[in-house]
Amino acid sequence: MSEHRKIPLPGEGKSLFERAEGALGGFDTFTPAPVPDKLAGPTNRRWKKPEAKPRAVEIEVAPESPSRLLEGPGEGQPEPGAAIDRPTPDPSREREGCAVAPAAAPVEPITFTAKPQPIDRAHLSGQGLIVPGGPVTALMEEFRIVKRQLLVSAAAGRSGPDAAKAQRVLVCSPLPGEGKTFCATNLALAIAGERDSEVLLVDADFAKPSILSLLGLTGEKGLMDALADPTIAVEDCVVSTDVPGLYVLPAGNRTASDSEYLSSARTAAVLARLTQGAPQRMVIFDSPPALAASPAAELAKYAGQALVICRADQTGQTGLEDALSLLSACPDIKLLLNAANFSPSGRRFGDYYGYGG
Repeated sequence: MSEHRKIPLPGEGKSLFERAEGALGGFDTFTPAPVPDKLAGPTNRRWKKPEAKPRAVEIEVAPESPSRLLEGPGEGQPEPGAAIDRPTPDPSREREGCAVAPAAAPVEPITFTAKPQPIDRAHLSGQGLIVPGGPVTALMEEFRIVKRQLLVSAAAGRSGPDAAKAQRVLVCSPLPGEGKTFCATNLALAIAGERDSEVLLVDADFAKPSILSLLGLTGEKGLMDALADPTIAVEDCVVSTDVPGLYVLPAGNRTASDSEYLSSARTAAVLARLTQGAPQRMVIFDSPPALAASPAAELAKYAGQALVICRADQTGQTGLEDALSLLSACPDIKLLLNAANFSPSGRRFGDYYGYGG
């Protein structure tokens, strides 16, 4: 029999490197690439910031007197170590790159100088309103609570960026007949009793003004006249009363463009004058019903608070929601329930002072 044995394969028993060396004829023929003696610089050089050049500073030199010009070199110069009198810097001058802002001019306070008119207290009593100087009643106590919350919110808003807006309160209702004028007048009479505050009641119901007749006052021009005629100062239209701290601004002559005048740029300037220089003065707007006329929505932009009057068993939820949507430009909206005959707590203000409500 023939001898059977394994036929040896090329490279059998050698490592991978040994087999590669045999296939390539050895690694001795491979030499490293030549390295130049001087390498080229990097192609992407960083930008070198140029050196700052000295800036020429303009120095104001006082003109020399003729006698100084006649002196020789070095003459008239201070001795080494001697004190030198330097001019005092003027802070009002503008320095290079730093302008000095001029001092703010003081704000001139706006005062109401009209001769006081007496309020018809008998008519107030007949209408069921608060009577200035009268006895403490349940109605007065109720509006004392209402005014206190409004005054606290106004005081907090005075520290904000728009202090004048915080002093304005818009009294409104969704529909007619819900008691907005009744509440606005009583609120103004209650605030007038404050020792540190005064109040301006503005009749902003241009279609149906009623504040003057309700208080028994007379007036000619009012808010709408000041908005329509730039020559009319709004403070000249304010009516003073014999109640300390109580002033009234009539609605004025009605026009066909009441809402357009309220939405003009002049409105902000006119309303700003009502509280200029008087941080303790509150302004109460008796506006038209929100769902019956457009001025209420325009005035809401300038008021820091809105008091929406809801009449018990009369104001509907849908109407109230629509009114709140129209007045949404006002940042703080409060609700006041009017003509409520039932109190869950059984409270009766006024009896504690000896007067029935």
